[in-house]
Amino acid sequence: MRIATVVLDIQTQALDAPYSYLVPDQEGEALPQALFTDADLGLGDPVLDELLAAGHTAQVGCAVLVPFGGRQAVGFVVELRDFARNGTGEWVSSEGAPLPADLDLAKLKPIDAVLSAPYFDENGAACALWMAHRYIAPLSSCVRLFAPPGCVPRMVNGRTGWRLEKPAVAPVDDRWVVAGPSLDQVRPRRGAVKQQAVLDAVRQGDVRLAELASEFGAVAAAVRALEEKEAVRVERRRRMRGMEPGQTAALAMDAPSSPRPCLTEGQRRALESIRAARAAEDGSVVLVDGVTGSGKTEVYLRAIEEALEQGRTAVVLVPEISLTPQTVARFRGRFGHTVAVLHSRMSQGERFDQWDFIRSGQARVVVGARSALFSPLANVGLIVIDEEHEGSYKQDSAPRYVARDVALWMARRNGSALVLGSATPSIESLHACKTDPRWTRVELPQRANGSPLPRIDVVDMAAEFGSGRRSMFSVELEKALREELSAGHKAVLLLNQRGFAKFLLCRDCGFVPECPQCSTSLTYHERGNFIICHHCGHTRPAPPVCPECSSPYLKKFGAGTQRVEDELAALVSTFPGPAGAAQIIRMDADTTSAKGSHQRLLEQFGRADAAVLLGTQMIAKGLDFKDVTLVGVINADTQLHLPDYRAAERTFDLIEQVAGRAGRAELPGRVIVQTYEAANPAIRAAATYDRDLFLGQELPKRRLLGYPPYVRLANVLVWGKEEEAVRTHAQDLAARLSQLVAQQGGEGWSCLPATPCVLAKLRGTYRWHVLVRCPARADVSQVLEPFFRQRPAHDRVNVAVDVDPVDLL
Repeated sequence: MRIATVVLDIQTQALDAPYSYLVPDQEGEALPQALFTDADLGLGDPVLDELLAAGHTAQVGCAVLVPFGGRQAVGFVVELRDFARNGTGEWVSSEGAPLPADLDLAKLKPIDAVLSAPYFDENGAACALWMAHRYIAPLSSCVRLFAPPGCVPRMVNGRTGWRLEKPAVAPVDDRWVVAGPSLDQVRPRRGAVKQQAVLDAVRQGDVRLAELASEFGAVAAAVRALEEKEAVRVERRRRMRGMEPGQTAALAMDAPSSPRPCLTEGQRRALESIRAARAAEDGSVVLVDGVTGSGKTEVYLRAIEEALEQGRTAVVLVPEISLTPQTVARFRGRFGHTVAVLHSRMSQGERFDQWDFIRSGQARVVVGARSALFSPLANVGLIVIDEEHEGSYKQDSAPRYVARDVALWMARRNGSALVLGSATPSIESLHACKTDPRWTRVELPQRANGSPLPRIDVVDMAAEFGSGRRSMFSVELEKALREELSAGHKAVLLLNQRGFAKFLLCRDCGFVPECPQCSTSLTYHERGNFIICHHCGHTRPAPPVCPECSSPYLKKFGAGTQRVEDELAALVSTFPGPAGAAQIIRMDADTTSAKGSHQRLLEQFGRADAAVLLGTQMIAKGLDFKDVTLVGVINADTQLHLPDYRAAERTFDLIEQVAGRAGRAELPGRVIVQTYEAANPAIRAAATYDRDLFLGQELPKRRLLGYPPYVRLANVLVWGKEEEAVRTHAQDLAARLSQLVAQQGGEGWSCLPATPCVLAKLRGTYRWHVLVRCPARADVSQVLEPFFRQRPAHDRVNVAVDVDPVDLL
């Protein structure tokens, strides 16, 4: 007898536990306990018949159809256990363990159908269960991470009741016309023009049927006639979406390897440390702490080469905004078509094709954003997380996982090595290197090509304003732009926000247009003359006069990328000679929303003789252009005064990261940082590349106020449509959690009072939160998980727990 543990694909707190089902025998015969007839099962339904025709057997990772509460549900098998009767007639497992006391065989129901091949293995199942515990997340949402996008069948409730819906995405097969054994012998009759055209095309090589139809019109009858004469054959071949037809076939072919530069002394040390970590097979971590341009990517490539030579595979995580064509080209240039790529800019079909390519075993290196960590890559020997400090490695919806911590769990379970790389490592990682013997830090203090780091000049915009200057570009930045563009060089300007101006303000009554759904002002966009909320998308025309007092004096405050682009264009047009015709290329969430626009804009910037790339945070990293000699930060204060404990760290990181875009080759670089906080420690430290100065100011504050790395946090989020219900429930939760941590937490545990979130209203919902603190090495989930699993759901208020939050906004 085989029993399956199944996680139902139903995201509700009431069902947040796995269920046990009997597995039919090898021949697929129904067990006597089956409660459903063929009609109940939907046999005869083409959707279910198609899924059953594949003949899948129950394995860990399969999607299955199971009876549940008078209907059927889709679930995922996370464990299989075999039981047999022993000499005394008792059921025992294959390991000799007795049948669990809470398992009543008389009440067990059988699996009705196996709907898929395995999406994940035992390691994936174990990881999903671990994540559900650590992040106090719904089991189904954790298991879903390992399933292919859009390829899981689901139950939907229609007018006729519950029915099984087939996956939205499936493999795409192209029909190809290829030469048959009688190709050279067949002579079409006179007038069979299309048959002759098909024969002529096939003699040049294999051709897609769709291409023949596009060229010659309806050719189905002609191809069928030639197929009957064995002049041609029609084959079905898998097509990888997002690739040209010829590229799909090339996936199985070797590609020429890119040149391998000589390593610096720092790179050799880093590679030796990674080699030792891999040999230890205990999940050791190597933090590659290298300045921008120090050759961290080459270290990753060499380490991956060694892992592949030993028969292992590798996963490389890159922040979504850094996953540029340049980045992917580096890996494909070294490992050819054994590289799979996964990121959110792909269509669902393209992501599925890459996922399936990985599952097939042909891919040996996976490069992608955080979700690539859950791809079905077997025998992983190395996990690399580039720009490990990036906040995008934290998922902002259930399960709210931290990719670095999940990767560490995977590495320790699989005996892999974990490599973290950054020019500005997170404070938590630096702390771990000092306190955990399995963490090693390797410094790369020099650029790989020997060029110096660019000089960073800080411009005090308050002093500029005091002297009467009203331009958003300082005298120094304007002069530098003129000089570099006149020399035919390129510049990068960073503004970490989008839109034309941050907000409108009536200078008579002080009115600021706000979003009715969110507690934030609306952002003004000049092109189209509208105001929009960048949280929920609420949009309306910009008012010509103040809606409150009818004053015409509406002032545009702040500088968005549109406004900077317009003023920059006006400034550049005054430059003499070719500099006045320099291209200005804007990259932000608005200009990169269309598919392929990210790559198109970067290619446009790369081709230009003299140009300025203006953008938001997406241009701060991952770009490597040899002729960029100037970087300007329009306003370094954007994040500095956010009410969040990481604000100073993010400001320091951003300045150092964007500074690294300048002077990466023979041409020297310079960086100009404009700020109204010229004396701020984070800005002063970044301007001198002095991390010790920054940490000397930051760490004592965090220790005193009780923030990571000295404690762990759990942020309990409470939200709903009714403000009073949210407030009351949050305050009640805070009181009960305070009592819980006092009884079970021990020393170093505390619960802060419930307070409104910084964005107290978002998309029409009111938001409060409760913060729980515990010692850095404590298991916060051990105390909180039982409480939240057993907590009855509220009909008007939602609650979620964010364990190890990266911000408290």
